Amino acid sequence: MSFTLPNLPYAHDALEPHIDTRTMEIHHGKHHAGYTNNLNAAIKGTDLEGKSIEALLASPANGAIRNNGGGFYNHSLFWQVMSPKGGGQPTGDLAAAIDKAFGSFDAFKSAFSAAAGTRFGSGWAWLIKKADGSLAVTSTPNQDNPLMDVADDHGTPILGLDVWEHAYYLNYQNRRPDYVAAFFNVINWEKVSELYKG
Repeated sequence: MSFTLPNLPYAHDALEPHIDTRTMEIHHGKHHAGYTNNLNAAIKGTDLEGKSIEALLASPANGAIRNNGGGFYNHSLFWQVMSPKGGGQPTGDLAAAIDKAFGSFDAFKSAFSAAAGTRFGSGWAWLIKKADGSLAVTSTPNQDNPLMDVADDHGTPILGLDVWEHAYYLNYQNRRPDYVAAFFNVINWEKVSELYKG
């Protein structure tokens, strides 16, 4: 069984002006497609074929699976947690869990923005659900994620932000903080809440 590039759940231009059309076209059609193809090549003909992406990432067998498997999983989540009808704040159980973990939504927003803004080089910022059900903010380098045994903080990602330059450079150049701020206008809190309830 091989992995398939997921379709975007909206049009390439749907997240304008926060994330521009050309970036979405390249990011999904070139970068995510490349990770998908390279992951399939890395597992072809091995005993890893047929395993779920989560199983592959728990203890990546080699660099190709770590990098491309991470790229496949991370981007698959990234597209889902954004929406042209996004923004605002979470509600219900997720809002309560964020308040419990961080004190307030604004405090969570500051922590998440700091994780994204201070990740040196390429990587991701995450909101994760830990094994005990609590929430935490963390970041990982490159295409690593909190499912991997190499991660500093472990948990299930329910919100992720790509801070590789390819995710924002066409529109924001070196202004990563502006891109991070814009991301909050497109977060699909309904999807994040669904992932939280898991």
